[in-house]
Amino acid sequence: MIESLVEQIEARFAEVQAEMADPEVISDRLRYAEAGRRFNQLGPAAKLADEWRRAQDDAAGARELLAEAGEDPELREMLDAARERSGELEEEIRLAMVERDPSDDKNVIVEIRAGAGGEEAGLWAGDLYRMFTRYAEKRGFKTETLSASDGAYTFEVRGDGAYSVFKFEGGTHRVQRVPETESQGRIHTSTATVAVLPEAEEVDVQVDQNDLEIDVYRSSGPGGQSVNTTDSAVRITHKPTGIVVSMQDEKSQLQNRERAMKVLRARLYEAKLAEQQAELAAALSAQVGTGERAEKIRTYNFPERRVTDHRIKFTAHNLDQLLQGDLDEFTAALQDDEKRRRLDAAAANNV
Repeated sequence: MIESLVEQIEARFAEVQAEMADPEVISDRLRYAEAGRRFNQLGPAAKLADEWRRAQDDAAGARELLAEAGEDPELREMLDAARERSGELEEEIRLAMVERDPSDDKNVIVEIRAGAGGEEAGLWAGDLYRMFTRYAEKRGFKTETLSASDGAYTFEVRGDGAYSVFKFEGGTHRVQRVPETESQGRIHTSTATVAVLPEAEEVDVQVDQNDLEIDVYRSSGPGGQSVNTTDSAVRITHKPTGIVVSMQDEKSQLQNRERAMKVLRARLYEAKLAEQQAELAAALSAQVGTGERAEKIRTYNFPERRVTDHRIKFTAHNLDQLLQGDLDEFTAALQDDEKRRRLDAAAANNV
């Protein structure tokens, strides 16, 4: 079983290497970019396959020497170590070749909304917004804020594999801390909801203009103060689904409309994925929930500087670093969990 998988990896990797060296592919920007993506995807598995071959060779060499020279403690230790490493690599190779989420390479749109907890929930939404944008920058992604107001933030993250990193952040994030306005020093619990949407191109989602109801109105700021004197704010309603997107941060009506359409396409694409692949992609409503305190994917406990991800029962005591965007430890643990669940599902389907 593992031998045939290793052969398959080696053949596919050799094929894509040849493709990337082909002058015809090099001269075609789209084909070369696609080959590059496949090269990067197969690279880790190819490296593991090469290491597995070496471990097999080491085991075979140790067995031959034992057969010729008789029992020898050092040779026996070498054989046992090679066998153990081969077994470890088999598991790693299977995990590396688990079918990926089809949206993993896409850019994402992240929506953060204050949940339960009043004013403190709005402050917490702002903390999450800063944490995620810092994390995106640390990962080398580019961010663009589409809309920002008290307790509500929408931003785009662009870069190869952005969705594969941020998709685990969708859900209710719960914070336990003493608000600055709390004179008695009591710990309050508040929440913010996060939705992570793979960004959809026009080819991914066809939007019939007849299905849209578009309203324009005058932008307003806190307290109803006029931000500008033109009807530049845009609200788009997708009549078949009832999805409503509003944008008012830009002075240009055209820019607000473009941003609203980008978010609308992402929400429709997410709904489409949820319908087609319910077990792989949660619907927007499932990600967000109601924002009640009992619904949570992660808890941030300030008094203990503790962060717990409830989906994988993973806890770390690095709250300060986490809020500065150091989320890699949690992302890696969640990615490993997803791979194992996909591997279990694939094995179950093959029974």
